[in-house]
Amino acid sequence: MNIKPIKNESDYRETLKEIDKLMMAEKDTPDGDMLDILVTLVEAYEAQNYSLELPDPIEAIRFEMERQNLSVKDLVPMIGKSNRVYEILNKKRSLTLPMIRNLHNSLGIPAESLISATK
Repeated sequence: MNIKPIKNESDYRETLKEIDKLMMAEKDTPDGDMLDILVTLVEAYEAQNYSLELPDPIEAIRFEMERQNLSVKDLVPMIGKSNRVYEILNKKRSLTLPMIRNLHNSLGIPAESLISATK
């Protein structure tokens, strides 16, 4: 395959097929080098054309609550009294920086998701 920029979906699909063929290539071989180059091209194309929006901070919290089977009471140490937790979850009050740090450290929610503007 000739290495060329990925300019459209057709180029993108063709490059993905080539990557699939090279997936078992050994590192530091011509095929391994080709694989590295093609993956870099695909990553650049995807970043430009398939950017993912961060989730709403409250939805991220609710998702983790459901995933970890947590209640409002479980969030009190991270956010504050239960009425404060309800205010946050109902979007009546914004997260503060200490709350964001606590939620990130305790629940593993990416800080970027918690910082993004509430919709």
